[in-house]
Amino acid sequence: MIDKEMTKKQLMKATGISKSTMDKMGRGEQVSMDIIDRICNYFNCRVEDIISHIAETGCEK
Repeated sequence: MIDKEMTKKQLMKATGISKSTMDKMGRGEQVSMDIIDRICNYFNCRVEDIISHIAETGCEK
């Protein structure tokens, strides 16, 4: 968003993302793959360009 000089409000309007979902993303909480897909489609990017996987501590394989 910074590179595109875009506000959160503009992204919400362009993608149909709700304020509560935007707030979740700001807090690093989980959002649905539908939301990730909308953002990727809007910015014409890949999933790995906008998210990263953080392993939980204590997970056993």
